[in-house]
Amino acid sequence: MTTALYRDRAIADGRSERRRLTRAAAILGLAALLAACQATPPPASLAASTTTGASFSGASAESPSAGSPAAAGTPPAGASATSAGSAGASPSASAPSARATSAPRPTASARPSSTPAVGPSATPAPTARLTAAPSARPSSTPVGTGSSAISHVVVVWMENREASAVTAATMPYLYGLSQTYGRADAFYAVTHPSLPNYLAFWSGSTQGVTDDAIHDLPGASLSNQLTAAGRSWRIYAQDYPAGGCSTGGAYTGGVDGPGVAGTYARKHDPAMSFTYVSGSSQCANIQPLARFDPSVNVAFVVPNLCNDMHDCSAAQGDAFLRAFLPGVLAAPEWLHTLLVVSFDEGATSVNGGGRVFTMVAREGLSGVRSSTVHDHYGLLRTIEDIFGLPCLNASCGATPLDEFLP
Repeated sequence: MTTALYRDRAIADGRSERRRLTRAAAILGLAALLAACQATPPPASLAASTTTGASFSGASAESPSAGSPAAAGTPPAGASATSAGSAGASPSASAPSARATSAPRPTASARPSSTPAVGPSATPAPTARLTAAPSARPSSTPVGTGSSAISHVVVVWMENREASAVTAATMPYLYGLSQTYGRADAFYAVTHPSLPNYLAFWSGSTQGVTDDAIHDLPGASLSNQLTAAGRSWRIYAQDYPAGGCSTGGAYTGGVDGPGVAGTYARKHDPAMSFTYVSGSSQCANIQPLARFDPSVNVAFVVPNLCNDMHDCSAAQGDAFLRAFLPGVLAAPEWLHTLLVVSFDEGATSVNGGGRVFTMVAREGLSGVRSSTVHDHYGLLRTIEDIFGLPCLNASCGATPLDEFLP
């Protein structure tokens, strides 16, 4: 009986040991299975869907888009494109180079789901696109965009001074404006005497003229161009006789606008030398200075022979500018105006007509000094470019004053 009892216990112990071994094997098998599952990569469609979702959420409305001011690194309004003493590289005037906009990357704004849903197929990631550079001078709109666009140009010419003669002591108002806004330190007149320089600016050519006599020229000029383009232009000639078309060589009148009374000289009125103006209703665009209107697209201001310093002192010229220019600077159009004050010719023949002092101003321009070589042809080219006009004669190869533009 004792032997039978031991046998039964041995059998029971064997069964218990087999059950324990079976459970251990089951646990080990489950652990191996779980490890294998963790080592297996997710389906390709699931991985692609998760990656793409993060990429698109990174291109949220909060991120600057390609071509926006923040993305392109556009300087803030008022920042000058040419620093003091630079050679005058153009900011707003030269076209930005083409840039590839890279595909958006996940940023802090990306919020992929913690449990990505498996879609029917992976959504393709956005591809990089090449943004084409805009043309440097759009033919239909003035230079600049939005609040910085130039749609008015005012040019004032003084007489017969080399640039070195204009200093903080001799002409403090004009010199001060050049310190505040900008100055072209390598600006040259084309030739001597006066009239060929005025013709060079207005038509891109001296028209073969070498004197200050009366000439009636059949060629095209800025007058033709602006009129054909639907742009307004005026010559505001101080002491020009009001009423009718006065084609005489000189007129002496009373006080006409700022400054003192003096004499109008036709040789300083370039539009009158072209029969397109003097022989037609276009002559009405030549008006006395008292009628100055800053809303016209192009205004060429011609002070009389005293206020322009031809017959009077630099102090008188500076006093005229001090009285006249605040009306330009305070006009509603100032936000879209380019103002240039220069001289017809210098006292030397360097580069043709001497180096002449040239102040350039516009809203947002601050302390720009340019050493880029310019001349009267380049000033014409600047106006043509601003309004999308074709170039005339020598202006086609001239350097515009791009470094002063938006």
